[in-house]
Amino acid sequence: MSSDTPSATSSSGPPPTYRFPHDKLKLRQTESNRTPLVLVSCGSFSPITFLHLRMFEMALDYVRFNTDFEVCAGYLSPVSDAYKKVGLAPGHHRVAMCSRSIEPSPWLMVDPFETVNCNEKGEPEYVPTAKVLRHFDHEINTVLGGIEGTDGIKRKAKIALLAGADLIMSMGEPGLWSPIDLDVILRTFGAFIIERSGTDIDEALSTLRQYEDNIWVISQVIQNDISSTKVRLFLKKNLSIRYLIPDPAIEYIDQHGLFREVSVREAKDKERAQSENPPPDPDPSNSRSNKV
Repeated sequence: MSSDTPSATSSSGPPPTYRFPHDKLKLRQTESNRTPLVLVSCGSFSPITFLHLRMFEMALDYVRFNTDFEVCAGYLSPVSDAYKKVGLAPGHHRVAMCSRSIEPSPWLMVDPFETVNCNEKGEPEYVPTAKVLRHFDHEINTVLGGIEGTDGIKRKAKIALLAGADLIMSMGEPGLWSPIDLDVILRTFGAFIIERSGTDIDEALSTLRQYEDNIWVISQVIQNDISSTKVRLFLKKNLSIRYLIPDPAIEYIDQHGLFREVSVREAKDKERAQSENPPPDPDPSNSRSNKV
C-alpha cells in the first residue's frame, strides 16, 4: 500500500510511477500524551548490515524509555547513484536488498525516493539529507495528514534523522555541510545519534550546542562495528559474510554477483599483465642464450 499522490516535483525528481510507502506506518497512536515520531536513516546500504537494523531497534528502546515520543515508523532511504561512492551498488539492487531484509519487521520500510530521483536528462540526481527529511514531512504530514492521536485528533509527526556518530562528527567539521542544510536537519527536524566505538561524540557536539535540545545520543550497550565497507572487503577476499548481514541480502548478493566485480576485474588485469610481461626465468640455465 502506498500514497496515491506523487511527491511534489517540477522538472526533476522521482518519476510519476513513484509512490510513497506507508503500509507499515502507524496512522493511529496507541499511547496518549506522546508525540508521534518517524525515524529516517539515510545511507548507502551497500550492502545493508545487521548494525543498520540494530540502530533502529536501539532507537526504539531509547525513545520508549527516555522521551515523550511514540515511534510510528522507521524508514531506510538508500542514497542516489549520483553519490558515486566507492563500492556503491546500483540503487535498485540496494533498495531490493533492504526491502528483503526488513520484510519481517512490523515497522521498518524502505523508501526508494533518493534512488529514483533524476534530473531533466533522466540522470540520477543527488538528494541532500535536508531535502530527504522535507520529503518525509511532506508525505506524512501533508499528503497523509499526520498521525491520529488516541483522542482522535490528527497531529503532525516529528520527522527525525537516525544516524551513526560518524555523521554527527562530520557535521561538526567546518565547511563540510551547508549551514542552511545543517539548520534544517538539526533545528527543524532533529537527530537520534548512535554512539560508536572510537568516536568522540562530545567533541562533535561541542560545535553544535545550538541544536543540543534536538539531538539525542544513544549509547551502544553491546558494541557493534560491522560496516558495509568491511562486508565488501570480505566479499572481495571471498570470505564468509554469514551472520554479518541478513540472509536475504546474502542470497540477493549471490544471485546477482554483487560486490565481486572489483576482485574479478583485478584478477583479469593481473592475468593479462603477466601474459604480456612474463616474469624472467629464475634459472639461467634455461635461458635461450645459454643453450648450445
